[in-house]
Amino acid sequence: MELVTLNAGQPVTTSLAIAAGTHNEHASVIKLVRSYLPDLEEFGLVRFEIRPRLPGQHGGADVEYAVLNEQQSTLLLTYMRNSDIVRSFKKALVKAFFQMAQQRRQPDPMQVLNDPAAMRSLLLGYSEKVLALEDQVEAMAPKVQALARIAEAGAGAVCITNAAKALQMQPRQLFSLLGQRRWIYKRPGGAAWLAYQDKIQSGVLEHKVTTVSRSDGTEKVVEQVLITPKGLAKLAEEVRTLH
Repeated sequence: MELVTLNAGQPVTTSLAIAAGTHNEHASVIKLVRSYLPDLEEFGLVRFEIRPRLPGQHGGADVEYAVLNEQQSTLLLTYMRNSDIVRSFKKALVKAFFQMAQQRRQPDPMQVLNDPAAMRSLLLGYSEKVLALEDQVEAMAPKVQALARIAEAGAGAVCITNAAKALQMQPRQLFSLLGQRRWIYKRPGGAAWLAYQDKIQSGVLEHKVTTVSRSDGTEKVVEQVLITPKGLAKLAEEVRTLH
């Protein structure tokens, strides 16, 4: 006897299946159904059906049984004494209802092939998924290109001139872009480019300070702006939008 079947498109079990699964007399189970009928019908109308006497069976009469949905059968089992057999049957019934729900969500392939409306819906669904994937690939393209350029430029921070080579643009163009985007600036009367503090804090730029010796023996402090891998990746995306 199947635990769960479809009745008018709804997964159901019966008092007969519950009686067999819990090793109870069916008369006791149907009596329990009638005793708690108001409770059970809070989850839908309980249907009673008749099972004719089996062919060749002598004596006895037709059997009346209850048809119960998932909520009703689960509630009915809570009214039974919680023996090992009942607990085992509860788990089996839950699994059977779950498997039936899965089967209903997965349409029969042959039925879909013979249903033009279902095929059209299926094809439209696949088309939408393909278009969504294409959009994702297009959105990811700048990041992929940026990662490739970072790999070419090396793992660490690079000077602006080398960053321009990685970004496939002229150094003067990159200096101009960085100035316009307020990444770098010059002090009034100064010749060296400096990084804005917020860009250093966000991790896209670094300052490199070195001391060099002049020809007259004196020393000079030189500041240089370096672009980090994070900054190079961000610039690669920005450069792409300019083309």
